Amino acid sequence: MAHADGMNYAPEGIPDPVVKNGEFRFAAVGLDHGHINGMTQGLLDAGGTLTAVYADDADQVKAFLKLFPDTPVARSKQEVLDDTSIHMVASAGITSERGPLGLEVLTAGKHYFSDKAPFTTFQQLEAARKKVAETGLKWAVCYSERVQNEAAVHAGKLIHSGAIGRVLQVLGTGPHRLNAPGRPQWFFQKKYYGGILTDIGSHQIEQFLYFSGSKTAEVLHSKVANYAHPEYPELEDFGDATLLGDSGATNYFRVDWFTPDGLRTWGDGRTIVLGTEGYIELRKYIDVARDETPNHVYLVDGSGEHHIPVHKTVGYPYFGELILDCLNGTDTAMPQEHTFKAAELCLKAQDAAIRVGD
Repeated sequence: MAHADGMNYAPEGIPDPVVKNGEFRFAAVGLDHGHINGMTQGLLDAGGTLTAVYADDADQVKAFLKLFPDTPVARSKQEVLDDTSIHMVASAGITSERGPLGLEVLTAGKHYFSDKAPFTTFQQLEAARKKVAETGLKWAVCYSERVQNEAAVHAGKLIHSGAIGRVLQVLGTGPHRLNAPGRPQWFFQKKYYGGILTDIGSHQIEQFLYFSGSKTAEVLHSKVANYAHPEYPELEDFGDATLLGDSGATNYFRVDWFTPDGLRTWGDGRTIVLGTEGYIELRKYIDVARDETPNHVYLVDGSGEHHIPVHKTVGYPYFGELILDCLNGTDTAMPQEHTFKAAELCLKAQDAAIRVGD
């Protein structure tokens, strides 16, 4: 059964090593968000070797070691940065600290793998672009609601093979369970988490670019609200946005912290992709009141109606492709400009958002 708490959701992949043990060494630095567990497991499943872990908080390291018990614990962040055998540093630190850490990592000659959202300011994004241009190293971002979801992976294959013709619109919903008592204080402070459109909106914008084939997009409208949590005045519990891609496709998405307690998983994330010759619906984490397994793809085309359950059949090829990109200097897992463009549009949507509901 999928996790009830999205902050600690770590989807299970299918081991598919692309390198031998020791050929791609990585470290985990910054464990403030549970996504680091899924990021780490994805790299391990693709053949990566976990060389070190470090966090300022000893309790975070202890929790990490329960999942990855043989990991050497570094004495400091600098020890990791100075280790020339390490190819990549993966991090799910506090959101506002991910960009600055990435600059240190690339300066040390290593590739960087950040949890989403990678930045909270335009200045951080611009500095990252400059550092990548200067070093030629990879600044990857784990937009996990696409790259670590088998329904989304399979849908991408269908869409890019022409199964529904030209993509006209992508609709996305990204509801999450708040579970406020289990969240750290920084989660409720906007200078640290960046706003709801910067944060969980990042998944939605990235997949719109990917599914529609858009290289860039314009934010037409966006809004945010704190409808029901006055005890956390800086929390945005609702956000939505409308975008127009340079492909001509449009996008509407909604993200929120209103998953009810009765749902058996942390959020009923769905995506609907409309094409000229059919449409696809993704029921990513659960098929409500029907099937508790995740990863359901529904395709309607000229030949009929199709239900394609893909749980534990597709895996997460992104991680192996990312490792090979780092080793070979290629750009196939997720093009660097795509990675940064998704982050840029999240920041623009957040910056332009009107406040409602007060």
